[in-house]
Amino acid sequence: MLDRYLLRYFLAVVDQGNFSRAAVHCNVSQPTLSVGVAKLERLLGHALFVRSNQRVELTDAGSRLLAHARRIEREFNLAQQAMEPASALPSLRLGALSSIPAGPIAAAIAGVRPQETYRFELVFGSERELASQLAKGRIDLALTLVDRGAERFLERRILNEGYVLAMPRKHALAGMEAIDGEQLVGEVMIVRRHCEALSDVSRHFTERGVRPHFSLRSTNDERVLEMVAAGLGITVMPESYVHQGVAKPRLSGFSDRRTVGWMAGHHAEHLLAGPGDLIAAIEAQLHRTHELA
Repeated sequence: MLDRYLLRYFLAVVDQGNFSRAAVHCNVSQPTLSVGVAKLERLLGHALFVRSNQRVELTDAGSRLLAHARRIEREFNLAQQAMEPASALPSLRLGALSSIPAGPIAAAIAGVRPQETYRFELVFGSERELASQLAKGRIDLALTLVDRGAERFLERRILNEGYVLAMPRKHALAGMEAIDGEQLVGEVMIVRRHCEALSDVSRHFTERGVRPHFSLRSTNDERVLEMVAAGLGITVMPESYVHQGVAKPRLSGFSDRRTVGWMAGHHAEHLLAGPGDLIAAIEAQLHRTHELA
């Protein structure tokens, strides 16, 4: 008999990419998680992972188990929801990518006030975390990046945008429409650790001989903008971010773009087919913010 916690350990390793992060995600020690995965492998009679120092990869048996494990986890979560009192309000659980501005989402929520008509839950996370939550049925929709090959989910595009430099309005280069990377030699920079384009940004500057000192490394974009406005450094951000004290010239030669949209599991297809007031309001706010930016 397979205990649910063994499948949770297995899915955590798949979603987190290695045993140490999976253990943190499951709130257990790494030896405990490793023992659990080993027990699952003994019960099934197959090795599930090819282990290496950097990452783990699924074996053929692990790949076959993955679809079943995700379905079991999703059905378990749906069963829990079905056991809620009949009088309970309907629920809507949204996930939002941490690198999408929170302002438009907050404005939409304030305008629609979803908590008055149904049980509303909002969680922020990385692409990997949101995909994991969707696969497990723990959220209904994710506002995240789409067109990135996630074939197991349904997707609908909202907008496409590029990246710009974020620098203090008082910076000597702030009035320029576009800035070459070579002009930033000697500048202090801020690293947005969660940026999906981080490796491309780093490569762009390295190829142009720019190897800056980093004054801040953060996964909080609102905090990053405050520090940019205060003159702590410059960074590269999606163009839809807005801050009163921050100028946003283009970075010449950097052509990366991203597509923001909704991602849903097949059990929530109806939410994409006929978006409700809150979803429509979030889309409208995102478009408005992008146009004003």
